[in-house]
Amino acid sequence: MASTAFVPSAAPTHQTYSELQQAYDHFNDALFEGKLPHCLITLQREKRTVGYFSAARFASLEGATTDEIAINPSYFAVVPLVETMQTLVHEMAHLWQQHFGQPGRGRYHNEEWAQKMESIGLMPSSSGQPGGKRTGDMMADYPIAGGRFLAACESLLTSDFSLSWYDRFPADEHVQMGHNLVSAQLEGVTGSSAPIKDNPALAGAVRPGGPGRKPIAEAGTGEGCSTQEPVLNKSNRIKYFCPLCPKLSVWGKPNLNLVCGDCGSKFCDS
Repeated sequence: MASTAFVPSAAPTHQTYSELQQAYDHFNDALFEGKLPHCLITLQREKRTVGYFSAARFASLEGATTDEIAINPSYFAVVPLVETMQTLVHEMAHLWQQHFGQPGRGRYHNEEWAQKMESIGLMPSSSGQPGGKRTGDMMADYPIAGGRFLAACESLLTSDFSLSWYDRFPADEHVQMGHNLVSAQLEGVTGSSAPIKDNPALAGAVRPGGPGRKPIAEAGTGEGCSTQEPVLNKSNRIKYFCPLCPKLSVWGKPNLNLVCGDCGSKFCDS
């Protein structure tokens, strides 16, 4: 029997990567004076990592090399579009530092990187909230009110730009992260709400936790770390995780109030 699934009118690969390249070019011109070299943008589902930069990661048949900026598509539907653009620009700041500055060792975000981020309108913060540390291994950021990033983002998002394709199966913690971001609290800013809140068809297709779960449109997006009914835990122990620090989790009794010692975020339960 022939499939009755909707067939896209345009190639999803071409759409997705053309849109990401459009955003890269826009922010390069608006925030980096058009000085950043080309790079290869990829989609990677690194667990609890929204994106990363890898210098000279790819080589051509001629022996040329190019940097990689990886973005995690698992977050696209459930965090504000402004936040996805922040992730891209965050990694572009690393690319800038690789070519025009002095990168810190390993994953360390140093003072030069932090100053560059502030100059383009993003405040570095270990917690992703005001008051977090400006430098360190695990760093998030939030938009500076009236800053260059928000102005550049507004001009992009009010043009013909969009992201056309979204991961249908984000993790529950991705949904919770979308509630807690500073960008989700912005007033009157285009792209400050999650795409699932703006598009009913998308909300009906996205199922946090996997194919067997309810769509966002049915489960709702209320407060708390999960949009689903809790699963009975016969051991009376549950797993808590930090929504911002990859691979950081602990087991404990229900209803514990835990805070991450690295970034200051409140732990969620799975």
